[in-house]
Amino acid sequence: MKTFTYSQARQRLSEVLDLAREEDVIIKRRRGETFSVVYRKSRKSPFDVPGIKTKATTRDILNAVRESRSRMR
Repeated sequence: MKTFTYSQARQRLSEVLDLAREEDVIIKRRRGETFSVVYRKSRKSPFDVPGIKTKATTRDILNAVRESRSRMR
């Protein structure tokens, strides 16, 4: 665990945040208050997928959807 004063943390914020990825970081204020910096991994959406290049037009895609839906009936 690494501890910084408020002034140190302000001056070296980038370093503090990088360090918080690997270990607990505490920031202390003059009045004795302490704060912890917690790293949280961002959650990705399951729908966040890379796009693909295709020559299909909007009309082609809509026709394919209509065709697949008509087979379901």
